[in-house]
Amino acid sequence: MKKDKDRYWDCLDQAMEASHGGRVDEALAWLDEALKAHPAGAEAHNGRGEILWDEGRADEALYEFERAIAADAKFSAAYLNRVELLIEDMGECELALEACDELLAAAPELPRLDRALQAELYYLKAKALFFMDDLEGAVFLVRRAIKSAGDQPAYFAFEGHVLFELGQYEDARRILERAAAIEPDSAHIVYSVALILERIEPETSSPEESQALRHAIELAFERANALDPGQFPIPTAMNDADFDRAVADALDNLPRSVREYIADVPVLVEPYPSRDLVQSERISPQILGLFMGVPRTEAAITEQVPDLDRVMLFKANLEKICRDREELIDQIQITVRHEIGHYLGLDEDDLERLGLR
Repeated sequence: MKKDKDRYWDCLDQAMEASHGGRVDEALAWLDEALKAHPAGAEAHNGRGEILWDEGRADEALYEFERAIAADAKFSAAYLNRVELLIEDMGECELALEACDELLAAAPELPRLDRALQAELYYLKAKALFFMDDLEGAVFLVRRAIKSAGDQPAYFAFEGHVLFELGQYEDARRILERAAAIEPDSAHIVYSVALILERIEPETSSPEESQALRHAIELAFERANALDPGQFPIPTAMNDADFDRAVADALDNLPRSVREYIADVPVLVEPYPSRDLVQSERISPQILGLFMGVPRTEAAITEQVPDLDRVMLFKANLEKICRDREELIDQIQITVRHEIGHYLGLDEDDLERLGLR
């Protein structure tokens, strides 16, 4: 038995080395060898789950995490991986919340609820509520996580992101800069700081201060790109005239029958949604476009004045998600079609059938 356990741990070490080197198939093969030596090895099942998850094989990863839990009911890492997978890849937020609450109840057969585990469970519950659009609940729970665990940059970064989504930009800046001081090389945190700086109004309107702020924003986006170019492209700038021309082309490319319906609906371009719009309409500050008004399918049963109908495009947000000019023009086409579709009262299936997605 001792020989088998030694073999098990040796295989786990080899798997970890292969995984860190990006040799996925080799890592999985070593984990298979580990399970031959010790079939009930929770660590090996959990390791397989983490690798499969990274490879986008969520269903297989979930199975491995559940095998790990079955093998060792006190192995907290597998529980946490399972919950996070349910939230981020499967959209099973209610199920994830139930799993967190079960662990927080601290039954004797489950992992010991120390402060670190408690904090992580609050954090995961906060993420689940965020995806369920309960942003205030998410802030409350991530703050409980911070209270349990202390200065964790990931928790600060998440709180800052949620506050940003709520339009509470000054509070978000304070939290995110605190996270950046702890973890200055986090591309995600640096990028989030750049997003916040875009929305903060200078304390004065002096040209020097405005220029300094623009420079700080550019530097933050460039640094995020340098840290993780795949995840955070440098915004693709387009001058206003060219952007307006791309919008006009997108409207001209709509089917003629659709163009007739929207002849009186203005398409407005703003850099990004105002704080008032974010807070009153509960929309993301990063939204690409928005239809404001009453869909045509409901116009006959409402008293709203039709002249209030409008489509809004948010230029700076569109520029940030595109890697080059061609991609930006394509995204303008997609966004225009999508928002016009909402004006027409179409659902997602209708949008796809009519080529408006």
